[in-house]
Amino acid sequence: MSANISGLGLARAFYHEAVQPVLASHYPRLLHSAALIGSGSEVLGYDDAVSRDHNWGPRLQLFLSAPEQTRLSAGITQTLRRHLPRQFRGYATNWSAPKHQADDKGTRLLAPTDSGKVNHRVELLTIDNFMRAHLGLGSKHDLRATDWLSLPQQKLLSFTSGAVFHDALGIETIRQRFAYYPRDVWLYLLACGWQRIAQDEHLVPRAGAVGDELGSRLIAGRLARSILLLCFLMERAYAPYPKWLGSAFQRLACAHELAPILAAAQLASDYRERESHLCGAWQILNRLHNNLQLTQPIAPAVQEFHGRGFMVSNAWRYTQALLERIACDELQQIAARSLIGGIDQFSDNTDLREAVQLRGAIADLYAG
Repeated sequence: MSANISGLGLARAFYHEAVQPVLASHYPRLLHSAALIGSGSEVLGYDDAVSRDHNWGPRLQLFLSAPEQTRLSAGITQTLRRHLPRQFRGYATNWSAPKHQADDKGTRLLAPTDSGKVNHRVELLTIDNFMRAHLGLGSKHDLRATDWLSLPQQKLLSFTSGAVFHDALGIETIRQRFAYYPRDVWLYLLACGWQRIAQDEHLVPRAGAVGDELGSRLIAGRLARSILLLCFLMERAYAPYPKWLGSAFQRLACAHELAPILAAAQLASDYRERESHLCGAWQILNRLHNNLQLTQPIAPAVQEFHGRGFMVSNAWRYTQALLERIACDELQQIAARSLIGGIDQFSDNTDLREAVQLRGAIADLYAG
């Protein structure tokens, strides 16, 4: 067993050394793409020993054209069941049936076997069907601003991460369309990221000043999340869902400066110390924003909040400056109606963000 191999590395080897030879022998003219994208910690490169207890092992997607999916997928599935090895790199290629308990949601486990056909996880599908199931829109969908805003970053990240091992159908070209937000969508999201900070930054000292240290600490936690999400936007990187948010943040260029400050703000014993650490964060964010050269430089980084003795970034200044740079009429109208931002900015509810069937309804939130 290859204990040190990553799930993505295992999938790549599984395709080239096990799946592709079977296809070459039995379907030599088959035009297809092979990949591992979508769900799974290994797609994002965060899989570890714990990840291997479920939904981890030799698996991949095999993409076909729509006509060949209809005509050949059943036969290819059975051919692979008969000819794939029972083990690959020390891992079973046979999988259990999906579990249907309420807390499992289709979990599958490796199920070693010495007889019978292999119940493999080479999924045969079209890229269009995959995208409809994963993103809630098809491969030829004409993307509008409302579509971008309704797509969770975790979904966009997992669609554009992973790897394509063979690409006769041009899957990479489709994935490139989703590589990152168009400029005006990006500007709107940056503006809304600052707007979230504006909503909360003065409340850390305000709650503390009336003796509510717990409330002050909780608001500082909200601000830390808002700061992290804003940093991903500034560095033009999709943010993953909460399990990997901190890990992914550590990979950003700004993390070496900001991570210690945000940790100290969380651990501060009183609101004035907490406020002082956050002021350090405002200084760094001000420099990062000005370095992007999206607006005129904004200064100073820290100001007093309406003469109350609370020190803040006055984040509304960044919001206003960024909104003025948006050229797209659709986004100008959305911004004039509301600054709720993208789905990740107005909700952290996992069920909502995973509900692909609700994507259209979420997009309608931005309609006039």
